[in-house]
Amino acid sequence: MILLITGPSGAGKGTVINGLLAREPRLAFSVSTTTRPIRSGETDGREYDFVDDATFDRLVAEDAFVEWANVHLHRYGTRRSRLAEMEAAGRIPVLDIDVQGGLNVLKRFGDELVSVFLFPPSWDELERRLRARGTENEVAVATRLRNARHEVGFAGHYGYWVVNGEVDVAVGQLAAIVTAEGCRARGEPPLI
Repeated sequence: MILLITGPSGAGKGTVINGLLAREPRLAFSVSTTTRPIRSGETDGREYDFVDDATFDRLVAEDAFVEWANVHLHRYGTRRSRLAEMEAAGRIPVLDIDVQGGLNVLKRFGDELVSVFLFPPSWDELERRLRARGTENEVAVATRLRNARHEVGFAGHYGYWVVNGEVDVAVGQLAAIVTAEGCRARGEPPLI
C-alpha cells in the first residue's frame, strides 16, 4: 500500500501528515525532491531534499523519479529510491504531492495507491493560512489561490476526501482510512 495525500497549497497537508505519522508507526514519510528554496525552520532531507536545477535535471535524465512536476515555478519529484527503501523496511510510504504530481502517481500505481484529497474548510481559511505562513509575496499568494480553485476540480480522481477544519479530526479520518485499507481484501485470503 502507498498512501497519497494531496490538495491545494495551504490545505494543511504537512500538519495533518505529521499528526498521522505520530499516530501510525507503520507509516513512513516519503521526502520529495525540490528545486524550491528552503524556508525558515525546514531541514534538508526532512521536509524535502533541496537541490539546484542542474541536479534535478540530472535526476530526471537518470529516471530517478516515479513522478515529477513543475509547481508554483519550482520542480518537485518522488524518487524511486525513497519508495524502495520504505518497502524494504516493511513501511507504508506516505506521499505528500501536489495535485498534478498526484494524478501522475494515480496513473502509475493504480490499486496499490490509497488516494486522499485534503480540502481546506473554506476559501477564506485557505487564504488566511497562506498569508499566515509569511513565506510568499502577494503575487505568489494570488497564484496559489488561483491554482487551488483549479486543483479542487480534480478531487473526483481521488478515492477519499477529507476536510481539514480541525487537525485532530482530519488525522482521525486519515487513520480510519489507513485501517480500512489495511483490511481490504487483496490477493490470496489469509490462512485461518
